[in-house]
Amino acid sequence: MSNLISLKDVYKIYNEGREDEVRANNNINFDIQKGELTIMVGNSGAGKSTLLNILGGMDQATRGQVLVGDKNLTTLSSRELTTYRRLDVGFVFQFYNLVPNLTALENVELASEVVHDSLSPEEMLKNVGLRRRLHNFPAQMSGGEQQRVSIARAMAKNPKLLLADEPTGALDYKTGKQILQLFQDYVRTSGKNVIIVTHNSLIKPMADHVIEVSDGQIKEDYRNDKPIPVKDLEW
Repeated sequence: MSNLISLKDVYKIYNEGREDEVRANNNINFDIQKGELTIMVGNSGAGKSTLLNILGGMDQATRGQVLVGDKNLTTLSSRELTTYRRLDVGFVFQFYNLVPNLTALENVELASEVVHDSLSPEEMLKNVGLRRRLHNFPAQMSGGEQQRVSIARAMAKNPKLLLADEPTGALDYKTGKQILQLFQDYVRTSGKNVIIVTHNSLIKPMADHVIEVSDGQIKEDYRNDKPIPVKDLEW
């Protein structure tokens, strides 16, 4: 299998050279193969979200090389990074970032319109269990429902790389498992990549690839030959 992502000697340093210097990512090296579901796990403040932002083109590494497909993100211009984010990446944030004056369906349609091979917005909302909420506005939905709209929006772009930052944090156990199953199915059916950032180490067995982050460094990096179906997970 070929690599989709390769990070080489990556650093993200805030206030470099000053007394209050912070190394959010400190000499990060890993490869992610095409078609893998990767779980990046670690405590709050470990540097996971910073890595996710770098992979998503929302932030740039201070030093090192970040290769995603045929692109070296560390050398892209601001405009090129914008194009990369728009066409190649789907984001699921901890905060839903929905447009308040658009319905659930319109929020998902907004994302699907920027790409050429989008999936059906209506179908994606049905897949996340929101068949009856298509025409509701965010203020008319619970936090968990809004999170599911944001997940449907990310998937509707049919992205090469789907990045999810604590995607089940606002969801109950049953809905959380449903969403994780969607991510697992997306990887299996599309051959594309999902990276989930989480502090919940109990979901690691569902992953093809596990990267454990602590204090801005990679502590463990291993592949799982027999990922288990989400329905068999317990946490």
